[in-house]
Amino acid sequence: MNNFPLLSLLVWLPMAGGLAVLLFGGKSPARAKWLSLLTALATLVACAPLYSNFDMTTADLQFVERAVWFQFETLKIEYALGVDGFAMPLILLTCFTTVLVVAAGWEVIENRVSHYMAAFLFMTGLMNGVFAAMDAMLFYVFWEAMLVPMFLIIGIWGGPNRVYATIKFFLYTFFGSVFMLVALIYMGLEANSFMISDLHSLPLEMNPQHWIFAAFLIAFAVKVPMFPVHTWLPDAHVEAPTGGSVVLAAIMLKMGTYGFIRFSLPIAPDASAAWADFMIAISLVAVVYIGFVALVQKDMKKLIAYSSIAHMGFVTLGFFIAFALRENGDQMQAALGVQGGLVQMISHGFISGAMFLCIGVLYDRVHSRMIADYGGVANTMPKFAAFMMLFTMANAGLPGTSGFVGEFMVILASFSANFWYAFLAATTLILGAAYSLWMYKRVIFGEVANSHVAELNDINAREQLILAILAIAVLALGLYPKMLTDIMEPSVQHLLNCGLQSKLGAIGVCQ
Repeated sequence: MNNFPLLSLLVWLPMAGGLAVLLFGGKSPARAKWLSLLTALATLVACAPLYSNFDMTTADLQFVERAVWFQFETLKIEYALGVDGFAMPLILLTCFTTVLVVAAGWEVIENRVSHYMAAFLFMTGLMNGVFAAMDAMLFYVFWEAMLVPMFLIIGIWGGPNRVYATIKFFLYTFFGSVFMLVALIYMGLEANSFMISDLHSLPLEMNPQHWIFAAFLIAFAVKVPMFPVHTWLPDAHVEAPTGGSVVLAAIMLKMGTYGFIRFSLPIAPDASAAWADFMIAISLVAVVYIGFVALVQKDMKKLIAYSSIAHMGFVTLGFFIAFALRENGDQMQAALGVQGGLVQMISHGFISGAMFLCIGVLYDRVHSRMIADYGGVANTMPKFAAFMMLFTMANAGLPGTSGFVGEFMVILASFSANFWYAFLAATTLILGAAYSLWMYKRVIFGEVANSHVAELNDINAREQLILAILAIAVLALGLYPKMLTDIMEPSVQHLLNCGLQSKLGAIGVCQ
C-alpha cells in the first residue's frame, strides 16, 4: 500500500471527475450531479486508507511520492507529496466537506450545473494538493490555482454584488501571495532546493528571518484572515453561494494557519519568537473586537463570517503563545496551545460549514439573509430549528461539542503564559454566546413573523442527512477529541523540539 500513489489519487481523482462532469454533464444537469456526487464519494472513500494506514507514532512524512518536475542545473522543483499529523486531518476534512457541498447544491443550483459542480471538484483536488505538497513551488502552484475555481464560484453563482466581492477576494489573496513567492525563491536559491524539509533546515540569520516571516505573514494573514486584513471575507461570504461559503469557511481559511505552522514557524523560528507578542495581540483583537463586530450584524451570513474571524484568532493565538510558554520552560502547555489551535481548525470546519448550510436552507426558501425578515421559524421548521440549535451552541463553545475543545485548550495554555491573554481569550465564551444565541433567538423563537415564515416547509430528507452528518461530526469531536489529538501529537512534539529551535549560529537545526 505504501507504494500506491494514494495522495496523487486524492489530488487528481476529483479533478479528473470535474473534467468528466464538464465533458459529459453539460447537457444533462442530473448526470452532472450524479457524476459529481460519485466522484466526491469515491475521493472520500479513497481517504480511508490514508487514515487507517497512517502511523500515529511518528512525525515523519508518510505516503511520500517524489518525481523531478523541473530542473535548472542543480536546482530542482519536484512533484513531491507527503502528509504528517498536520496535513492528514485537513485532507480528510476537505474530502468530507466536498461530499456535503455537492449534496447541498443538488436542488438549489439551476444555472450551469455542470460548471458549478466541476468547479468544486477541481477545487477539492487543488486544496488536497496544498496540504500534501512537500515542495514549496508545488505548494505555491496549488495555492494560486485554487483561487480560480473560487473566483468563478463567487463571480458566476454569487449575489448582486458578486463582481465587487470577487475582485476584492482575488486582489487581497493574490497580493499576499506575491510576497510569499519572493520569499520562497530566495530560500530556494539559498538552499539549492525547494523541498520544504530543506527549507526547514536552512540556516538563516536574524535579518533574513524577519523579512521571510513578514512575507509569509502578509500571505497567510490575508488567507486566515487576521485583523486588519480581514475585510474581504464578509463580502465574499455574503455574495458567495452556500457551497462557496461552506468551502471558504471550512477549508480555505485553514490554509493560512496551515501556512504558519508549515512555513513561518519552522523556517523562521527566531523571527517568529520576536513577532510572537505582535501576533498574540492581533489574535486577541480578532477574538474580542471582531466578536463585538459580529454582535451588531443584521445579516446572518455576515455575522457568521465575523464569528469565523474571531474563532480563527484562537488558532493563531494557540500557535504563538507556544513561544512564551517554551521560554518559561513549559513544554507541555506549549504543546497544548498548538494542539488546541489545530483542533480549532478542524472544529471550525465542521461548525462554520454547518452554520452556512443552515443559513442557506433559510435563504433558499425566503431569499433573504437578514435577521429582521425572520422570527418564529421553530413553529414551521421544528427539525431545522433543532439542528440549528446544536450548531449555534457549538459556535458558542458549548462543552460536549467540538467548538469547546479547541478554545478550551488554547485558553488553558494561555493562562500559563499570561493571565490577561487567557482573560481576553475567554471573553469569546461570552461574546460567542451573545451573538450566536441572540441571532438564534430572533430567527427561530417567538411568534411567526410574516407570511414567508408561515409558508416555510421543514427540511427534507436530503437536508436532514447533510445536517445529521455534520451534527455527528461536531458531537464526536466534542466528546472524543483524542481521535484527532493522537494523530497530531508526534508532529506537534517534533515542531516544538526541533522546528522551533533557534537557527542563529546553528547549521541544519531541524531534520
